[in-house]
Amino acid sequence: MGAGRAARGGATVVTVRIAIDCMGGDHGLAVTIPAALGFLARTPDVRLLLVGGQDAIEQALARARPADPARIEIRHAAEVVTMDDPPATALRGKRNSSMRVAIDLVKNGEADGCVSAGNTGALMAISRFVLKMLEGIDRPAIATQLPNQRGGTTTMLDLGANVDCEVQHLLQFAAMGSALVTVLEGKERPSIGLLNIGEEVIKGNDAVKQAAELLRTSGLNFQGNVEGNDIYEGTTDVVVCDGFVGNVALKTSEGLARMLAGFIREEYERHVFTRLVALLSFPVLRRLKRRLDHRRYNGASLVGLRGVVIKSHGSADAYAFEFALRRAYDAIRNGLVQRIADALPHQPRTESP
Repeated sequence: MGAGRAARGGATVVTVRIAIDCMGGDHGLAVTIPAALGFLARTPDVRLLLVGGQDAIEQALARARPADPARIEIRHAAEVVTMDDPPATALRGKRNSSMRVAIDLVKNGEADGCVSAGNTGALMAISRFVLKMLEGIDRPAIATQLPNQRGGTTTMLDLGANVDCEVQHLLQFAAMGSALVTVLEGKERPSIGLLNIGEEVIKGNDAVKQAAELLRTSGLNFQGNVEGNDIYEGTTDVVVCDGFVGNVALKTSEGLARMLAGFIREEYERHVFTRLVALLSFPVLRRLKRRLDHRRYNGASLVGLRGVVIKSHGSADAYAFEFALRRAYDAIRNGLVQRIADALPHQPRTESP
C-alpha cells in the first residue's frame, strides 16, 4: 500500500494520506483538530482524512480556520469507541465508530495509515480483524522508541497490546522489534534483550525462561536477560516483554519524568535567589525539559499488521498528538510495513506449553 500520487507541474508528487480517529482518547476534538491543523501546516505533502461526527468536526474547523482546507476531508462516523468499551463491543457492536471507519480507510486504500488515541484493546482488536497480520505473526505489538543514555533510542515492545502473552509471541515480538530497528536505523543485526527481574538465566517466570531458550536458537542477536534500568542505559537496541509489564514500565517512566521536572521547578522557585539562578541557567533548563518531555515520544506503532496504525496516548495533548501524526507520516514514507515484512526472519513455530 503506497502513498497517493498526483501530477504537479509535470512531476509526480507523493501525497501521504493519514486517517485520524478524531473522537478517540480522553479529549477528542479538543486535541485532534489543533494537532491535525498544526501538522498540516508543517507538512506540505500530506492529506488528512478526519473521521468522526461530521457536524462536530465542521464546527471545530470553522473555529480554527485552517489555512489549507483543500487538503482536509471529513468522513462521518456516527459512533465513538469509549475508553471503557470492551474490545468485543467495539468490534461487533460499533461498526460505524470513528476508530473502525479510520481503519477501514486504510484497508480500502483510501488512506495510507491511521492514528488513534482511543481504547488500546479496541484498536488492536479492530486493526487485527480488518487489516490482518503479516505472515508468521499471530498478534500485533505496540512498539516505540525511548531515549537512552547513549544518545540513541531503545525500541521496546510490547507496550500494552497483549496483556497475556505466550512464549511464541515473545519470540515474534523480538523478530518484529529487530526488523523495526533495521528499517528505522539501518542496523543489520540489532541486539535484543528480554526484560526480566535479573540477568541470570534462572530468574523470571516459566514463560520468560522458555522464551529465552527460544531466542537463543532463533538466529536473532539475542543478548540475554535485561533489567528495567537497561532500557534507558541502552544496553540493547530492542527490549522485549509482554504488554502488561511494558505498559507499567512505560507509564512509570512517564510519571517519573513529570515528577523530576516538577521537583526541579519547585526548587528553582523556592525563593528570590534560586529564581535568579534559574534565569542564568535557563538555556540548560530548557534543553533538559525538552529531553525529559515524554510527549516528544508519543505515538507507538502496532507492528505486525498489514497496514500502518499508530497508537497515541489517550491523555495526549495537541503537542503530543502531533508527534503521533509525524510517526505515521514517517512510517508511510519509509514503506515500513513492507520493509518489516521483507526483513522478518521465518521463525520456527513451537507449541505453547
